[in-house]
Amino acid sequence: MVDSSQRHKLDAEAAAKVQDIMRAATSWSEEAPAALTPAIRAVCVRLAEMVADQRHYLAPLPEPQETERSALLVAIADRLRTTAATEGIERFLDQLSELELRATASWSLNAAAQSEWIATAVMFLERQSAELPPDQRPDPYWADDVVAGVVASIRALIGVDELHARTEARYSGAHRRPESSPS
Repeated sequence: MVDSSQRHKLDAEAAAKVQDIMRAATSWSEEAPAALTPAIRAVCVRLAEMVADQRHYLAPLPEPQETERSALLVAIADRLRTTAATEGIERFLDQLSELELRATASWSLNAAAQSEWIATAVMFLERQSAELPPDQRPDPYWADDVVAGVVASIRALIGVDELHARTEARYSGAHRRPESSPS
């Protein structure tokens, strides 16, 4: 269990992580037209929320690290759902929800679900770009670059990198290590 002094420390760390996530969203928006900034920010917030929600799928750490990690990820996910994080991007978050970008049980365990989310996020940003006048639209592959960068940034900021996530999914819990075939 997390005591009050640890809770204060974790809340401060979660607030700092959310600020870092918002800075990452701003950074990934810099080369796109300003009209696309809220959409990019929405993708960043939704992805960060989903990554933070992976806490249920990570292999347990020894105590007390497991309790601290879980509490931190819960605090990050909760902060990303607050008005402070979503103000000005509610419409875009609703559009993402309509595209079924909510975290699913398979998000952290199933590479296909992650790929599907990435493809949907790219499509969402491309739709937003298509609404701009032709002379203001970014190059054809800008959305792919932005989403790939957001994915890498968020995972690094929250502390769940691709190799770690794949390793966790493969060797944790009810998932068994594939048996090697006899040579």
